[in-house]
Amino acid sequence: MPETPLTAKAVQAALRRESDPERAKVALWYFKTGPGEYGEGDRFLGVAAAPLRQVARQFRNLPLSEVDRLLVSPYHEDRSAAVLILGEAYGRSEPERQERIYRLYLSRTDRINGWDLVDCSAAEVVGRHLRHRSRKPLHRLARSRSLWERRIAIVATKLWIREGEVAETMALAERLVQDPEDLIQKAVGWMLREVGKRDRAELERFLDRHAATMPRTMLRYAVERLPVTVRRRHMAAAGGKRSKVR
Repeated sequence: MPETPLTAKAVQAALRRESDPERAKVALWYFKTGPGEYGEGDRFLGVAAAPLRQVARQFRNLPLSEVDRLLVSPYHEDRSAAVLILGEAYGRSEPERQERIYRLYLSRTDRINGWDLVDCSAAEVVGRHLRHRSRKPLHRLARSRSLWERRIAIVATKLWIREGEVAETMALAERLVQDPEDLIQKAVGWMLREVGKRDRAELERFLDRHAATMPRTMLRYAVERLPVTVRRRHMAAAGGKRSKVR
């Protein structure tokens, strides 16, 4: 059998073989594509997560110029495959190509425009690249007007949390603690929860400073894995009258 060409068109053909029109209809609702919503105008093929990841692994050696073609696609799954390919490729590449992967990723943040696209790739590309480098790029992203860039900034630290480093996550959380966007509140709360799994004292110090004023969504995510008595204390500090902590 002839080898599958390493082109964006070949990736798109593979994804379309896995497409499901009914799943695509559900995705339009799930990813908030209506007027004024964060995913307004996005288009879907209806590809499930498992085959999407399988396609990304199959094409992990895709030239970066072809990955860029996927990133400008109007279809969500094409862009998702692109960022998964970048994540797959980063750890297998030599330093010069890693730099190119990182720069391509940050040059196309306007196309990494979905919470799932960020969450499956920010740590694998940005987090890995900056692991032993200056963290200033994350703070620039955290100051961005783009909610996707701000989400990239905090989610990129997931890798470092797993390795026991939480300082950068906490610094970014301090910067983003009053962010008005729901998708940032959830991401910050998620990363704080991850910090708490490894350093509960650090999380509780943050909550002692901010629980009374931080967005409720962020707080609920952050306290989710704490003991119930501790959760109740922090929710009470926020005036938790609207829902019960179980």
